[in-house]
Amino acid sequence: MSEKQNDAKCEKGNLISLGVSRVIYIAAIIYMLFPWDKVGLEYLAISPAVALFLGLVFALLCTMPNSKFNKKASKYLLQASVVGLGFGMSIEKSLESGSQGMMFTIVSVMGVMVAGVLIGYWLHLERKTSYLISSGTAICGGSAIAAVGPVLKANENEMAVSLGVIFILNAIALFIFPPIGHYFDMSQTQFGTWAAIAIHDTSSVVGAGSAYGKEACEIATLIKCTRALWIIPLAFVTMLIFREKGNKISIPWFILLFVVAMIINTYCGLPAGVSETIVYIAKRALVVTLFFIGASLSVKMIKSVGIKPLVLAILLWIIIGVSSFFVVKATIV
Repeated sequence: MSEKQNDAKCEKGNLISLGVSRVIYIAAIIYMLFPWDKVGLEYLAISPAVALFLGLVFALLCTMPNSKFNKKASKYLLQASVVGLGFGMSIEKSLESGSQGMMFTIVSVMGVMVAGVLIGYWLHLERKTSYLISSGTAICGGSAIAAVGPVLKANENEMAVSLGVIFILNAIALFIFPPIGHYFDMSQTQFGTWAAIAIHDTSSVVGAGSAYGKEACEIATLIKCTRALWIIPLAFVTMLIFREKGNKISIPWFILLFVVAMIINTYCGLPAGVSETIVYIAKRALVVTLFFIGASLSVKMIKSVGIKPLVLAILLWIIIGVSSFFVVKATIV
C-alpha cells in the first residue's frame, strides 16, 4: 500500500471517528436536556456530577467535534444558568444568609492572593503563572483568570497552564465536597458557605450546592457571585502592580444580571409557575454546562500543567479549603 493510500485511509478513519463523536456529543446533550422527571422517569435524569464525569469520559474516548463551540457554549450557558437560578431566590432571605459569609470572602480573597504569590516565589514558578493561579483560587476560577490574563498580558501557555490546573481541581471538587459535607454533618448553610469559598469555578460551586440541597445551592450561588465581583477591583490592582496601560478589563456582567433576577423575583410578584419554570430550565442547562466543561478536558491539557503549577494550586486549595471549613463549622449553625 502506497503512502498516499495510507494517508487517505487515515483521513477516512479520522472522519468516521469525528462523525461518531459528533453523534454521541449531540445525543448526550439532547438526553441531558430532556425533562425525564417531568414524564415520570426521574431515575433517568442526570445530576451535575454525573454530567461532568460523562464529559470527562467523552474527552478521553472521543474526538471533540467542535472545540470552539464547546468552549463558548460552556461559558455562556453557565452565565445564563446562574442568572436563571436567581429567579428562584429571595434577595432578602439570601442576603440574610449570605451576610455570614461576607467576612470569610474578604479575608480569604486577600489571604489566598498573598499566600499564592509567596508560595509561587518559593517554588520558583513564573510570576504571571503563580498570579493567575492565585487569582483563580481566590475568586472564581477560570472567570478570574480570563479577566486578569489580558491585564497581565499573559501568553497563551501561561493562560493554558493556569486554566488547566484550576479546571482539574474544579472537577475533583464537584465529586468530593458533597460527601465530605455529609460525613461531617454540615448544615445546608454551612456547606453552601464553605463550597462558595473553597471551590473555584461558579459551575462547580452551583453543582456541588445543588447536589447537597436546595438551600445550600442558593447560599453557595449568592456568596460565589458576591465573591466573583472581586474580579473588578483585582483587575485594577493588577494594572497598578504590573504597571501596564491600555489593557482591556473583562467585567462579569452576568453577576449583575443575577442580582437583577433576584430583585425581580422578590419584588415584582412573578407567578410561581413562571419562576419555577425558569429555575428548572436553568438547572437542566447547568447539567449540560458541566458536560461541556468535562468534554473540554483533554490528556494534552493535563500533561501541559506540569508539577510546580499543580503543587501551587493544591497547596492553595488545601489552605483555603481547610481553614474555611473550620471557620464555617465554628461560626455558622
